[in-house]
Formats: sequence, C-alpha cells, structure tokens
Amino acid sequence: MPFDPDVAEDKFAYLTTTGRRTGQPREIEIWFVLSADGATVYVMAGEGERSNWLRNLRDAPAVSVRIGQFTLAGRAEVLEPGEEDETARDRLVRKYRTSHGDLEGWRRNGLPVAVRV
Repeated sequence: MPFDPDVAEDKFAYLTTTGRRTGQPREIEIWFVLSADGATVYVMAGEGERSNWLRNLRDAPAVSVRIGQFTLAGRAEVLEPGEEDETARDRLVRKYRTSHGDLEGWRRNGLPVAVRV
C-alpha cells in the first residue's frame, strides 16, 4: 500500500532503521520526496557513507517511514548512478531549495536512497 499523495508536501519524513550494533530502532527526521505513485520514498544521505542511518540500512534494509500520520514498512536501497538516482537528486533539490538556498553541493555529494513501501 503506497503513501497517500496528500503527504507529499509535508516537510519531513521520519525514517526508522535498526541499529547495526545495538539492534535497537533508530529514528531520524529527514527531507524526502515521494514517487508519483507513492510507493517509493526518496531521501538523501548528505554526509554520504559517514551517515550512521545509512550504515544501519546497509546492514539491515528493512525500515519504516512515517510521514504525517501514516507509517509504512519498506525496504531501503542506496541508488546506483543512473536515471533513478538523478531524478531523486533533482526532485529533492527542487522541493527544498526555495527554503534552504543553494543545495548543489548536497545534490552532488549526497547518496540518494530509495525506500520501497
């Protein structure tokens, strides 16, 4: 079941991963965009491989995403360079640049992640 399109304009999603050392749930607040069908949530690891949440999901890709009042389980994957990767980067920058200015460094250096719900 995908996310309702009404949540697409929310500012933040809440991504919960499983801690790779503790096995405990770890929730972060993060920028996001939805795919047109609401079945994929795209987020970006701005610190790349240094992001603890990214290392957690590489270890255990089963995650949950909460947007507004909706929480869905999903499977996360770091996107390989290609069309989906570029589209995710472009859409994330487009959504947040008006409120946060120049995001080109973040766009260029971050690692986009797709969460399939």
